[in-house]
Amino acid sequence: MGKPGREAAQELVPEIRKQYEIDMVIVNGENAAGGIGITQSTSEAMLDSEVDVITTGNHVWRRKEVIPYLDGDAPIIRPLNYPPGLAGRGYIIIGPVMVVNLVGRTFMHNYDCPFRAMDKLLQELAQRPKITIVDFHAEATSEKVAMGWHLDGRVTAVVGTHTHVGTVDTRVLPNGTAYITDIGMVGPMDSVIGANKEAALSSFLTAMPFNLSVGRGDVIFNSVLLEVSEDTGLATSIIRIDKEIKM
Repeated sequence: MGKPGREAAQELVPEIRKQYEIDMVIVNGENAAGGIGITQSTSEAMLDSEVDVITTGNHVWRRKEVIPYLDGDAPIIRPLNYPPGLAGRGYIIIGPVMVVNLVGRTFMHNYDCPFRAMDKLLQELAQRPKITIVDFHAEATSEKVAMGWHLDGRVTAVVGTHTHVGTVDTRVLPNGTAYITDIGMVGPMDSVIGANKEAALSSFLTAMPFNLSVGRGDVIFNSVLLEVSEDTGLATSIIRIDKEIKM
């Protein structure tokens, strides 16, 4: 979430990566630029912080200058179930791992069906890697939980993003897919989901719109750690790793 989130990632990702001997780091970066959207420079800052793949969501188009960048070679993806013909791609394969980005429809926009889009991808990519991580960027808890059950045993993990509030329901589903409804955010704690709290409160009290600005102060770092069987491509564990940084 904005500059505080980027700075926290720069400080903590290399440290956590070394501590847990992590093979791949995936970050949802759609709020990296001023709290809404993403740019080439903010993407490169995250990649320089030992991040391997950047996913996005419903705000991916808010910074128009990123559109040509999405068609380049950088490991950044946008939701798979956007209409055909748009810039970028909905999945990426790096070594033995495929990362897929989906966006939900409930309480959001009228996107193509994420369930059918994922089914189609899995059917078409018969030679895909064993390990498949799905970032499901969605508003409704029910839609995320349903996607977990829909893909159980067919992908390695379904991890939810978008609400900026981490949930405590980490589990490995019966057929081997790791699941969490929402990872949370990397952004200011004394805020309204990362936004300046005074501006957000004013909007709720007056029903007037406000220009989003990122909050300030200490930062919460929310993440999950997946352990995966190289033989089956299924998850063996998923745990939360949550830290705080004094800023």
